[in-house]
Amino acid sequence: MTLGGQARGLRDALPRPYMRAMYTVAALYHFAPVEDPAALRPGLLARCEEAQVTGTLLLAHEGINGTIAGPADGIAQVLEHIRALPGFSEIEWKLSHAAARPFPRLKVRLKKEIVTMGQPGVDPRARTGHYVEPAEWNELIRSPDVAVIDTRNDYEVAIGTFDGAVDPGTESFRDFPAWWEENKARFHNKRIAMFCTGGIRCEKSTNYLLGQGVGDVFHLKGGILKYLEDVPEEDSTWQGECFVFDGRVSVGHGLTEGPHELCHACRRPILPEDRARPAYEEGVSCHLCIDETSAADKARFRERQKQIALARARGDRHLTGRD
Repeated sequence: MTLGGQARGLRDALPRPYMRAMYTVAALYHFAPVEDPAALRPGLLARCEEAQVTGTLLLAHEGINGTIAGPADGIAQVLEHIRALPGFSEIEWKLSHAAARPFPRLKVRLKKEIVTMGQPGVDPRARTGHYVEPAEWNELIRSPDVAVIDTRNDYEVAIGTFDGAVDPGTESFRDFPAWWEENKARFHNKRIAMFCTGGIRCEKSTNYLLGQGVGDVFHLKGGILKYLEDVPEEDSTWQGECFVFDGRVSVGHGLTEGPHELCHACRRPILPEDRARPAYEEGVSCHLCIDETSAADKARFRERQKQIALARARGDRHLTGRD
């Protein structure tokens, strides 16, 4: 979303559905040189706290990244604060809404990278792939000379992706360069179209591929979230749900909240019916992770779950809880 005119003010630019929603969610990122990220942190933290906004914001020398949630007016105040920072006037964001609190607390963290790839010399400010608007994405990825690559983590891809997309099977974004090096021969003479949740990972991955000598690289502008917001379901090539890093866990077409829950042992998305599986124990294990942890691990998880239950019984909000 871009500002509909500075004179009106950001609050007036928020669509009415977000003004009425209990919680407005804003996903944002922007690459811009930041001389002293630590100097920006106190003011940003204070503005979020005053606006009753929770979530996570990452600050680094290369820019800002994060997802925040709160009352619509509070989100507007924080976005106005960020836009006023040197180099951030052109920041864009994507709005959605949630019925329940998506984040239990606020975190404003200093990082080496706002999305960690671990590759020296990767700089999206220098160049990226060709941006493709959501309305033009379907036509591009249906071309026989185009290879479509999902740059997200394996547990994200597991619940939804685009028709025909290649899943690198990576556990973290750091793994992508090694995967590309091992698999690049598969994509000889292909144009490469890449996508991720909100666009930030593709900013770096397309810059990386261009640096590796790949000629034609494309990037879904605004990521999956913008596609699901703009493209009608009947015209969509998206299958499943999109994982989001907040209490909603997943969203579908129109950015409506999806059916998934989070296993608080492994942090992977599961469906409500997965709770009926023998492997499921709340906060301890699910069918995806029951064989990945030891008996000692599970004992620790049970104690943690006990403390969450006690906090809820007292009416407190436990830090790992959603409510």
